[in-house]
Amino acid sequence: MYQNPYINSFANNQSINERIDNEIERLKQMKTNMQQPVQPITQNFQFAPANSGIKYASTLEDVQKEQVYGDTPFFSKDFSVLWLKHLKGDIRCFELKEIIPKDEKDMQIEYLQAQINELKGKIENDANATNVITKQVTTNTPEYDDADGTTAQESEPTSIQKVSRSKAK
Repeated sequence: MYQNPYINSFANNQSINERIDNEIERLKQMKTNMQQPVQPITQNFQFAPANSGIKYASTLEDVQKEQVYGDTPFFSKDFSVLWLKHLKGDIRCFELKEIIPKDEKDMQIEYLQAQINELKGKIENDANATNVITKQVTTNTPEYDDADGTTAQESEPTSIQKVSRSKAK
């Protein structure tokens, strides 16, 4: 019924001693860890974003504002314009046109249309050349009929001078 105060104090002292011994062991372990050579800590930092692919822009000003970490293509929303921005800030602009694959018939139709256009151009050039009336210069030589050797037609002289004659009294 009565509790002995000396028995309780002995049990408390024993648990305190165990805790102190455990703490001493932990400190010794820390001391041995500190004496070992220290491994350098390496950590890599990634300053550039991971997605440096295609970007979209509305205007050239949008491209100029954007920071790039390498050659980066910027496309307009309708894919009609391509801006290529270099790391130094230089921007090159390109106009894009869709390429539609053509089969053999389409290529033949294009070839024939080109030939038709070429022939039309030749016809127009020939028509312009034939509409020009050129007067041939004839010489003062008679033309002889082949059958009997007589003069068939005599042409006018190439140079005609008008000589004024004054009336002499």
